[in-house]
Amino acid sequence: MAHPQQHSEYDVFAAFCPSRNVFAELADKWSLLLLLSLHELGEQRFSELQRSVTGVSRKMLTQTLRELERSGLVRRTVHPETPPRVVYGLLPLGRSLAERLVPVAEWVEENSGSVLEARRVFDGSRCSSVAD
Repeated sequence: MAHPQQHSEYDVFAAFCPSRNVFAELADKWSLLLLLSLHELGEQRFSELQRSVTGVSRKMLTQTLRELERSGLVRRTVHPETPPRVVYGLLPLGRSLAERLVPVAEWVEENSGSVLEARRVFDGSRCSSVAD
């Protein structure tokens, strides 16, 4: 990752660098959750992905899968059966990203209690200072 003072072909800190757009699109919550699900559970059908990532609408799942496919992270495979069976799986680029997301997801699961407590304390102190 390039720092603002460093020169690199791509720099997510640079306002007009295309890498910032890629970063923002991939940092979308549904993208990250879908990549993690495909990493943890392997290839899945559309309905399986929707069950594994609860709360995602069909529309958002479709849009996100298309964007991940467009970005070279996810492969959509149509098996010539009747009815056709469509599965989604990670491509090598998607796998490399998902592998880096696993420690982040583990950190979030391990530290959510502390984060929620910090928020409660912060919000409580803000409410009392606003009332003063």
